[in-house]
Amino acid sequence: MNLSFVKNNRMFTAYFLRWLFRVAVFLSVLAVDIFRPDLMTMFTEFRLVGPVTLVTVLWALLMLKMVIHMLPGPRQTMGMRKSLSETYREPEESFDRLELLEYVQHMNVKAWQVMLVWLIFNSIFGLLYLLGILDAKELILLSIFYYACDTTCMIMFCPFQSFIMKNHCCVSCRIFDWGWFMMFTPLLFIRGFFSWSLFFMSCIVLIRWEVIYARHPERFWRGSNAAIRCENCQDRICRIKKPLRAAIGDKPND
Repeated sequence: MNLSFVKNNRMFTAYFLRWLFRVAVFLSVLAVDIFRPDLMTMFTEFRLVGPVTLVTVLWALLMLKMVIHMLPGPRQTMGMRKSLSETYREPEESFDRLELLEYVQHMNVKAWQVMLVWLIFNSIFGLLYLLGILDAKELILLSIFYYACDTTCMIMFCPFQSFIMKNHCCVSCRIFDWGWFMMFTPLLFIRGFFSWSLFFMSCIVLIRWEVIYARHPERFWRGSNAAIRCENCQDRICRIKKPLRAAIGDKPND
């Protein structure tokens, strides 16, 4: 397979490798569920005391990851770092404040549409779990699937971007930092400290993002932040996604 498109771009290469890793994790757990379902208990043994389990280690790593995530650094894409004051670049030309507010309102409506679709979709799995049709391991597998989908949406294809948000790219995405919340949504239905703590920590990540967006909307619009315009982009994580969107006639309208 020709992987020349990942060369000469550290950010894209990093996210591409992250995508490969997450897909491999999901496929590995899926294989365990299919061929050795008895081993899936290693993902459902939640313990506060006693011997350390795999879930305990994963919980600690994921909680730490979310804490670090809220402290954006140079290794993260501008899609995340645009929320910081130090990355904001006011354009040379003046921008219309009223147009900015109209953009914010427009994107807020679309964001709530995404949230509604997401909650309704996942409530189906929650209902199946409460009815006893699905087990905790299926919800955990679903959460791991979302874990892989998070980076897939960034570098391959994002249904929310193409069908609802219609934003230009991930760097300018209004809901870029909703990934953790979406990833752990299935865990809400599993009663337990580890599952609920991960979900509610992801809610903190989401709320933090929304507060910054509400206080500094100018950082999130291409018209008021030159740093997230294509001509100034250093990430180039759209190397695969951009031609794919063009191929299916998906055009941004932001």
